[in-house]
Amino acid sequence: MILILGVTASGKARLAFDLARDLNADILSIDSMKVYRRMNIGTAKPSQEARRRITHHLIDIVEPSDYFSVAAFLDAALDAIRRITAAEKPVVAVGGTALYIKALLYGLFQGPGADEQLRQNLRAQARTEGLNVLYDELTSIDPVAADRIDPYDERRIIRALEIYRLTGRPISSFQKQFAAQKPLHKWKMIGLRREREDASSRINSRTKKMIAEGLVDEVKSLLAEEKPLSKQAGSAIGYAEIIEHLAGRITLEDATELIKKNTRRLAKNQRTWFKTFSDVRWLDVTPEEPPEEIFTRAKAVLENMK
Repeated sequence: MILILGVTASGKARLAFDLARDLNADILSIDSMKVYRRMNIGTAKPSQEARRRITHHLIDIVEPSDYFSVAAFLDAALDAIRRITAAEKPVVAVGGTALYIKALLYGLFQGPGADEQLRQNLRAQARTEGLNVLYDELTSIDPVAADRIDPYDERRIIRALEIYRLTGRPISSFQKQFAAQKPLHKWKMIGLRREREDASSRINSRTKKMIAEGLVDEVKSLLAEEKPLSKQAGSAIGYAEIIEHLAGRITLEDATELIKKNTRRLAKNQRTWFKTFSDVRWLDVTPEEPPEEIFTRAKAVLENMK
């Protein structure tokens, strides 16, 4: 069981494909947005040709109007792993959604039960004072959690504040204790790491490619569907910015620059999360290194891992 992780646009999908082809393995996608049908360009899904050659799991499994939770992901992932291993095939998991990776490794951190009245009060505060006020509060009481949570992720900000107000302890302290548990499965983990300038350049190139391939038309088509996009799907990087453009609030050029900026911020958050993962063998990749060399190095590392 192999797990490939890395920030967005790091080249991990290509490495996963090459390893799966070499090992006759199935690929398990660990991505919170690739689960949505018809959201193809903006989520950088593997091509139909790649999916014909290698079986991919957890791609195109829910409608864009649906909410998809980390608990739903874990259930689906564990079911896929059972089916893959029952067929006596290796598993190559790949992704950058850190919270999903954490769940796959250790299960779900539940924390105290929900307090619906407290949640309603926090939502009301976010509406009247702005979500930034809640995020600033979280930063002051739990800077570790704030560094991992996107400033626009209302659901996770509210949950972190809810736990603090219910227990008097920051959510990060619970998560640190929880992560010390034994992993659910034994994974060989490899991470791809690039210099930030190289990573930013790759993000810019990929964004430009998405626009050229028809991201605007893809978003138009999604908005024209009978059921509206879920808040989760509609807030995805690449989609939220184009929605703003189609609403006439920003130009396409500004939307494109926002996609680049927000993707770089996502990469920063991913780097912070990945520091909490132990037992990862990191491969430092240069801009000039071709995928074939990355595959050769990764395979050698895997062969030397216990």
